[in-house]
Amino acid sequence: MAQRFGGKFSPDGKPEGDDAPEPRGAYHGAKVDPAGARANVLFVPAIPLVFMSLNDGAIGMTLGLVAAGILTLAAWLMREGLRAETAFNARKVARRPAFPRKMVSSVLTGIGIAIAAYKFEPGVIAPLLFGGVTTVLHGMAFGIDPLKDKGMEGIDTFQQDRVARVVDEAEGYLADMADAVKRAEDRRVEARVVQFQTTARELLRTVEEDPRDLTGARKYMTVYLMGARDATIKFADIYARTPDTQARADYLSLLDDLEQNFAARTRKMLQDDRSDLTVEIEVLRDRLQREGVRLD
Repeated sequence: MAQRFGGKFSPDGKPEGDDAPEPRGAYHGAKVDPAGARANVLFVPAIPLVFMSLNDGAIGMTLGLVAAGILTLAAWLMREGLRAETAFNARKVARRPAFPRKMVSSVLTGIGIAIAAYKFEPGVIAPLLFGGVTTVLHGMAFGIDPLKDKGMEGIDTFQQDRVARVVDEAEGYLADMADAVKRAEDRRVEARVVQFQTTARELLRTVEEDPRDLTGARKYMTVYLMGARDATIKFADIYARTPDTQARADYLSLLDDLEQNFAARTRKMLQDDRSDLTVEIEVLRDRLQREGVRLD
């Protein structure tokens, strides 16, 4: 489907001399799903293994199905582990994954290959060799899970746990919005929701980095996002039945208002953080001057 692009010289572009900030692109901040082809291809080996085991008798079929099930579980764990690692790397403050999905996936892949090798070549040495080599190569190809927390020094863990619960709830609302708007089958509206999600996640990341901001931003992360999700679901239901242009315009206007409020709240929190830093610097300078240290 053709997509219209705007710009400085387009009919609806920004006129010369206008100092207002340029609007972000529809997919500003969007990221590629880390569970791409190299993770999805891990599901393939289990398929031929199942068909090759159907005519091998009870024992052969059972071993083949067990190996295929283990390989499928390993592929799923790897896909989720890559997504968890990407989320970890995207945040300045984050805890290491509680469950090492990638490392467990490597071990399970080795076990699955070992069982499959035993099915075709009964014994001990060959399956162990195949399984061990597979585990090592799998781990080298995909790496291991993050083993240490990031940016947690000096942070109250109780406050961080509170923030984590609220952020998880907010992320759930954003995911529900993305799922619901697909029913409307309108690319512009879907892109607009992605843009709003990016602005909302900037607020979430700001609160994660400084849990003291949770009190002021809590209603944005819960009440407002819950309302945005409910409005998205109702709009998608209405627009899927009858393309109502007025409903579409009202919904886009709602997203505009919400995005402006979320962006304003994020800017305010950042300004407050800078104000706190300025106060700390002035206090430190006064103390140094009282100690006889002069800063030029």
